[in-house]
Amino acid sequence: MQTLDPEILRSVVESVVSRLKNVDPSPAPAPTAKPAAAKGSCGCGCAGSDGNLGVFTCVDKAADAAQHAHLKLKKLGVQARSKVIEIVKTLAVSNAEPWGRFEMEETKIGRVDHKIAKLLITKNVPGVEWLRPDAMSGDGGIMMEEYAPFGVVGAILPVTHSVPTLTGNVINMVAAGNAIVFNPHPGGARSAAMAVRAYNEAIKRELGIENLITTIEQPTLESFDLICRNPQISLLAITGGPAVVSAAMKSGKRAICAGPGNPVVVVDETADLAKAARHIIEGAAFDNNLLCIGEKAVFVVGSVFNRFCEELRKAGAARLDSRQLEKLTAAAFTYKETDGGCSHPVVNRDLVGADPTKLAAHAGTTVPDGTQLLFAETDADHAYVQEEQMMPMLPIVSCPDFETSVREAKRAEHNYRHSAIIHTKDVDHMTHMAKEMDTTIFVKNGPSVAGLGLGGEGYLSYSIATTTGEGITTPKTFTRIRRCVLVENLRII
Repeated sequence: MQTLDPEILRSVVESVVSRLKNVDPSPAPAPTAKPAAAKGSCGCGCAGSDGNLGVFTCVDKAADAAQHAHLKLKKLGVQARSKVIEIVKTLAVSNAEPWGRFEMEETKIGRVDHKIAKLLITKNVPGVEWLRPDAMSGDGGIMMEEYAPFGVVGAILPVTHSVPTLTGNVINMVAAGNAIVFNPHPGGARSAAMAVRAYNEAIKRELGIENLITTIEQPTLESFDLICRNPQISLLAITGGPAVVSAAMKSGKRAICAGPGNPVVVVDETADLAKAARHIIEGAAFDNNLLCIGEKAVFVVGSVFNRFCEELRKAGAARLDSRQLEKLTAAAFTYKETDGGCSHPVVNRDLVGADPTKLAAHAGTTVPDGTQLLFAETDADHAYVQEEQMMPMLPIVSCPDFETSVREAKRAEHNYRHSAIIHTKDVDHMTHMAKEMDTTIFVKNGPSVAGLGLGGEGYLSYSIATTTGEGITTPKTFTRIRRCVLVENLRII
């Protein structure tokens, strides 16, 4: 199995260390050289323990334990998978408040009430009912296709939703019959370990399966590399930044990748402006705009621009003037020169997921307690428009007409094909934008969260595989299709 490209690894190191510096007060451990494997030891040559309720210091030992757990689950069948999902959903909901508070304390980003809410809604993640076999019957006989597990999945977690993403992945992956090795973001590793221990303890008690869910206690770049290279890990599932996604896709294994996004909104002249304002605040303010589907920039037809901004104010958002926006932008972004000599904005991780009051202070103003969202008029090239900034500060761009609004929205979305939202009463406008954006999620006349079944129809997942095209992940995402054909016999017609 090939190793990861050194340049990609260096990029991942820079990304992880940069984020960790601004999320976790403890210093990020520097990557160390891989020790030589001792004869008869695991592949990485470490002195790691055999794990405690799924929490391991060694990737190879975690993968070996997960493989044994997968084989036990396979013997117990689909009913055991259903039991695991019941256990996980019950524990996630019953522990939503303490776990949400624990994650907020560890990561220090977002809102504690929304950390709790994200765990409460994991009950909406689909399970084994999603895996219905497909069959055909004809003159040549009978064919049936079923959805089989890969075995052990290696999964990467983001710091933005550590326990919710872990929980949703467990439900989907175990429903498909897999075991898992998680490599969480270092800034959320303690939260991940807490949930893994609780899930495994209950699974062992109810089913006698140990280590069905495993996690690396102190995740590093090296542990990520080992997951990519471990022969017992058959599939990678990545929920993280562009560098980690790129590394996984160069690993030589199949990778399901939830990559970057910059969700955009268009508000046209026919929209219910008051309703649009309420919905946009609901989506963009959720967990201080940490959701990958959350509204990041709004393009408004000029004839209703002022009225729309007034509706945002009435709905509780606070407006920044041009001077305040300039001050906040100076704090929120630094500029890095690219290879081509251009200057590129880089988000200040200290302000990712920060409260509106903190952003307002950087802007040189104050906002009332309870303010969920800031907004300001910008041009289409502003850093807040072009970068996925993950802050509760929404740039509003005035455009001369609907077509220009869609064109600028598409440019700001950068062809990530992640998420887009429209507020309009014109069906032709809905259709035009949907075709132009070609995104995985497209929401009409609702908040972004409706795209995951919250206030709209549908199912939930915190891993949205835009980069590799699978879309909102389900149990089927983590299966391989197996076909069985019986020639001529057993047909009853």
